[in-house]
Amino acid sequence: MPLGILPTEHYDAQLAEKTARLTTMMSPFSAPKPEVFRSPVKHYRMRAEFRIWHDQDDIYHIMFDPHTKQRIRIDSLPAASELINQLMPILLSAIKPNQVLRHKLFQIDYLSTRSGKIIASLLYHRQLDQQWQQQANQLRDTLRAQGFDLQLIGRAAKMKITLDQDYVDEILPVAGRNMIYRQVENSFTQPNAAVNIQMLEWALAVTEGAKGDLLELYCGNGNFSLALARNFDRVLATEIAKPSVAAAQFNISANQIDNVQIIRMSAEEFTQAMQGVRQFNRLKGVDLTGYNCETIFVDPPRSGLDDATVKMVQTYPRILYISCNPNSLCANLNTLHQTHKISRLALFDQFPYTEHIECGVLLERVS
Repeated sequence: MPLGILPTEHYDAQLAEKTARLTTMMSPFSAPKPEVFRSPVKHYRMRAEFRIWHDQDDIYHIMFDPHTKQRIRIDSLPAASELINQLMPILLSAIKPNQVLRHKLFQIDYLSTRSGKIIASLLYHRQLDQQWQQQANQLRDTLRAQGFDLQLIGRAAKMKITLDQDYVDEILPVAGRNMIYRQVENSFTQPNAAVNIQMLEWALAVTEGAKGDLLELYCGNGNFSLALARNFDRVLATEIAKPSVAAAQFNISANQIDNVQIIRMSAEEFTQAMQGVRQFNRLKGVDLTGYNCETIFVDPPRSGLDDATVKMVQTYPRILYISCNPNSLCANLNTLHQTHKISRLALFDQFPYTEHIECGVLLERVS
């Protein structure tokens, strides 16, 4: 697929191919037919990153073809949100005549929201000084006067200048409630907001009527934990990245949720704590034995769960597993399927027009 062009007429065919591929991959585990959740056919990505190309007096966004490595000029990107597409040409037009802002600028990262807020991060191959900050403030004010709810950030080696704040607050309608999610620049957020809403509502549906408490590993900014809190007595969630933990704590307060606790530790560390292998100061005052977790939720990185965590996860009656890599999911299922059966399977088309598949499984212990 050429960059900057979306073959929308082939969307149904590519989704059918993904569905067939996932069905085949899950067949050794006696999985049910997948529930399929579609993406919008364009303007679905809330994040986008572009290199900046300097051509004499001109500058423009570029991307590199993943196959040919050819440089391609990008004036608009149909996959990116409408807000990103609106800001791209206006931002570059303002930077182009400004030698302070354009000097050694090599990349711009955009993070947008459904609620009309956006961050533009300008990345440089030079250190940024007070003159840059003065010009950046003027640029931000100019763009805000044009109607953009914008945060502007400058980055260089070992350097970050935040003019106001380095986050935006997203609002997602999830099963009848508006959920507030703080999204921090340069931290992980779900790229496809429309599909993310469908993922959250599917997770709510498959855990409806669940008993006891929920344990979540890799909770990020609390994307799933906060939405799922309404289905459980309490939620205990772990996350290792400090910015994500801080965002999750804000989100708990902003959504007035009182039954979620976040612990800053990795899944591997939490497994060691649960097994009594190590003691952690971060768990002082946290009574792990007081939780009655009958459901565990995992949304691991592409590598999947490590062997020790798989064995720990296996001890729970219900496992809700969101995967961005069905190959590593299948590797984990080779063990999990020995004790659990797949009762629900879903395909979330988080990344249209690509090979990538995001999926979810609900596993229930076999009597």
